[in-house]
Amino acid sequence: MRYFLEVAYEGTNYHGWQAQKNTPKTIQAIVEDGLSKILRKETPIMGSGRTDTGVHCKKQFAHFDTDNKIDTENLKYRMNSFLPPQIAITNILPVLETAHARYDAFLRTYHYHVVLEKNPFLTNHAYFHRKKRDLDENSFDRMNEAAKFLLKHKNFESFSRVKTQVNHFECDISKAIWTKEKGSQADYWRFTISANRFLRGMVRAVVGSLFLVGERQIEIEDFEKIILDKNRKSAGFSVPSEGLFLVDVEYPKEIFV
Repeated sequence: MRYFLEVAYEGTNYHGWQAQKNTPKTIQAIVEDGLSKILRKETPIMGSGRTDTGVHCKKQFAHFDTDNKIDTENLKYRMNSFLPPQIAITNILPVLETAHARYDAFLRTYHYHVVLEKNPFLTNHAYFHRKKRDLDENSFDRMNEAAKFLLKHKNFESFSRVKTQVNHFECDISKAIWTKEKGSQADYWRFTISANRFLRGMVRAVVGSLFLVGERQIEIEDFEKIILDKNRKSAGFSVPSEGLFLVDVEYPKEIFV
């Protein structure tokens, strides 16, 4: 039988999602270890996608197979007892045997958090933009105007990490917008972006390039030229990982039992 794990994690001290030979400190490796020990059988998992070192996640999915039907609530309790405080299993869902955590996902959503004032309580959860003097209300509007170009195009090679192994650089972006949010610790700017898929390093490169517009280093129209160039060197810097959150992955309802 196949099940989906819904996983949340605080990624500050981890080397991203993907299991790696040179470090055991990845989310996938730790979850697989716990699952295999509890089920008393080596149980690999397949995630909906990878997140990089330091990136956080409110909702990630991974599937695994078992020979027998399991008590999902009991397994969730035992897994959360085993896992470190920074990693939690929030749900375990039975799915069709053909369901795939990566290939069946049709929409993924990321948030990127930015604060304009130094805040020690958000050190690992938001990017502190030190050039506050370069950003104002007009900057916010300029970045939103530039972000609209993301909805017009499909090829985002300019925002992809170089030397990455992908078949193509096309993504269908359905939402890209900056909003002002009020948090319990501080007010912040949030960039929300949703697409069917993302390239490695894409969101952080997009945000860094939008800052070029907000800081008036380039014009709004120049952001579209970056996209059309299909060259990573044309884009802006990659913003730090601490402000990035994977917040949702969506699937067809039919795959859930």
